[in-house]
This record gives sequence, structure tokens and C-alpha cells, in this order.
Amino acid sequence: MEIEFLGTGAGVPAKHRNVTSIALKLLDERNGIWLFDCGEGTQMQILRTNIRPRKIEKIFITHLHGDHLFGLPGLLSSRSFQGGTEPLAIYGPKGVREFVQTALRISQTRLSYTIHYHEVSDGLVFEDQQASVYCEKLDHGVDSFGYRVVEADHEGELQVAKLQALGIKPGPLYGKLKQGLAVTLSDGRVIQGRDFVGEKRKGRVVTILGDTRYTPASVRLAANADVLVHESTFNKDETKMAKAYFHSTTQQAAAVAKEAGVNQLLLTHISARYLAKDVLQLEKEAQEVFANTRIVKDFDIIDVPFS
Repeated sequence: MEIEFLGTGAGVPAKHRNVTSIALKLLDERNGIWLFDCGEGTQMQILRTNIRPRKIEKIFITHLHGDHLFGLPGLLSSRSFQGGTEPLAIYGPKGVREFVQTALRISQTRLSYTIHYHEVSDGLVFEDQQASVYCEKLDHGVDSFGYRVVEADHEGELQVAKLQALGIKPGPLYGKLKQGLAVTLSDGRVIQGRDFVGEKRKGRVVTILGDTRYTPASVRLAANADVLVHESTFNKDETKMAKAYFHSTTQQAAAVAKEAGVNQLLLTHISARYLAKDVLQLEKEAQEVFANTRIVKDFDIIDVPFS
């Protein structure tokens, strides 16, 4: 599981930061990619990565402001042109269906695949055997949601080296042992599968929030997450500006991470007025509250390790 940042800027594109889009790469887990927001130019950013649009199976929109949404019609169209035929699911606030369908209708765009729309409200929005996704409304003036992705626990790995040390060669017995069953060998020995399967690994949790002021909903969504992605549009001295514009400061984001007990905080949605030297200062002031904080830039790839 990896997170690749396709755009980390706020409001408008800049030379050094495009507007918001985040790819949750689940290629090993489910051979797919989930996209969170799709600001203008997202498909151009994708061209500079190894992401294939046809691998994108779900798109989660946090809110309907243009810097999180305007790239969506173009990406959907290109996915079709590039051979995408698998259905795609779009999750987002009420109005996302109308936006997409209007853009496709007026541009007379025909897609080679079906879109399934899910206009979300608080609670569980997706679940299968591999993962669950929950969302909750934040505080941004318009409906803005945060998403909590909870991976299912991983079964323990079969300890092949331990079996081979006992002279047990690969074959059908391995499948039974992997299931924890007892197996009788040709020499009469009985071995228990549970003795050759490692411990389960707890599934990872990734929380990706839309634009928001400080709100308890952010803490709930991020509780004990392995990674929290949080906006930080303003510096620590601009709390009045942050409140007025329904955004967060660096230290407010860090306070959410600390209160929620997350492992790592990734700050994004950085204003174009902050250049390289300024960004280092923003990161430092957030680290004063929560040490394991990093401000990401476009094309950063963050591995999400098991705890």
C-alpha cells in the first residue's frame, strides 16, 4: 500500500504544486488504485507517474470546490480513450453526479465503461472482504468529507522454510496447512497447520481529509490511523484567517494527529505563497506539536507499513 501525491497545492495550480489529488495505490492488495480528489490537471500529473488510468477503480471526492474537482471530466474521458472498460465508482457529496453527467453530456463524451455514483453521508460508504471505507462531514462551509480506509486483517504467512527443514516439500499439503488443518505425512507423522502459520497482521488504516477547520470529526476519522493526510493552508499565526476561510493551520492539523494517536501525519494543500524555505518552517512548527509530521510535495510516494 502506497500513497502517491499527484497535487499538493491549495486553490490554484502553481509551478511547483498542482492542485489536490491523491492516489492510494493498492496494486499488491487488489490490483487497483483509489483516487482521492481530482483537481485540474490531474491527468497531466498522472502522465509523469507509472499510474495507469484504467487501474483506477474508485474516485472519492471530498468536496465540490474546483481545486478538488475540475480535473474529473477530463480524466474520465481519457480513461475511456486509453482502453478502460471496467466500471468505475465515484463517491462524493450530493451534486457530484450532476457535475459529471452535465460535463459529459455537454461535451458529447461517450465512455466505454459504466460509472456507479454514490452520493455520501456519514457512515460506511464501501465494504468488501479486503477493506472498508467510512466518511464523516467536516467543517468547511460547504459539504466536505473525510474518508477513513480500513484494511482487513491479513492472514498469517505459511512458514515454508520451517516446513522444508522438516523435509516437507511443496505440494497439496501446503494448502491444507495454510488453512490450519492437521495433516498426516507419508511416514505417519501428524503435524498441525497452526504450528506453521505466522501471526495475523493487523490491517492498516489511512485517513484522508478534505478541507476543514479543526473539528472533532477529524479526530474520530483519524483515530489510531497509520497515516493521516490533513490540509494545512495557513501557518500557526494565521488562526483567524484559517477560521474565516474554513481551513486549518499547521498546528491545528498536528493537534488532530496528536489527539487521534496516529502514527504519521502528512500535510498537504499548501498555499502557493509558501516557497521552499517557508515550507521547512511550516513543517517545523507542526512538528512542535506532533513530531512525526512531513509536508509532502507533488509526486512524493509514501509507503504505508504494517504496524
